Amino acid sequence: MAENPSDRIKEFWAELPRADEDFLGAIRDWKNVQIAIDDGVIWLKNFTEEQSVSAEIQQLPNFLLYELRDGLLFQKNALVPSKKVRTALLWTPIDKALKLTFPVSNNNFFRIDEKVRIQLKPSEDEQPATALLSSISEIKDQIIELPKFKLEKIDWIVIDNNALFLGTPLLSFPGKTYWLKDAHLLPTGFDFEFKNVSILLQKTHNQELDKWLIWNEDGSFLSINKDNFRKLSLSSFRLTEKSQEWM
Repeated sequence: MAENPSDRIKEFWAELPRADEDFLGAIRDWKNVQIAIDDGVIWLKNFTEEQSVSAEIQQLPNFLLYELRDGLLFQKNALVPSKKVRTALLWTPIDKALKLTFPVSNNNFFRIDEKVRIQLKPSEDEQPATALLSSISEIKDQIIELPKFKLEKIDWIVIDNNALFLGTPLLSFPGKTYWLKDAHLLPTGFDFEFKNVSILLQKTHNQELDKWLIWNEDGSFLSINKDNFRKLSLSSFRLTEKSQEWM
């Protein structure tokens, strides 16, 4: 019986100019992907079909994706091959090949070959919100109407004229929400441009895991000791609101 092409497991390869190696930081945490260097070209293989159509792949400049068929490399939807498969390449897992380290001189940068600023970008993955930043003046009338059992599940702290609430289920107040990644609180709908940088930032800024790192969309962050949070109660909120009036 002839083989049904739709039943065949697809194998994907890709190539990228060596000059664009820095951009691979966006997929460095794809541990299934293998990488090899051939003169001025970086070769990659073992992408899953889902990875091959992902946003991370589509955003890589000068990135050519191929499907491997019978030792030949075909570009997407192509009927004729572009080239033969490369042989005698030394393959290494991508997370081992791209060593990301922070230079001592500047903790807001990390490097692959060159320094790249820490940035956040819109994320297609939906994450549950675990923190809420609200203006105290906007919620002071609403909070007194909430039952005690809703308040006691929440930790909170005052940041300037705002209250940061941490815990689930979140209170139904207006404000800005955050989701939890490692010990980072990221704005909902955003993630680090290079997803694997989360652990590295944790090692440099929060090695003891005793802080929350609260991020803004522009890549800046605020570090707050976890011990400074306290349980939310109506009395603690009123005392805080009272002290704010005297400031």
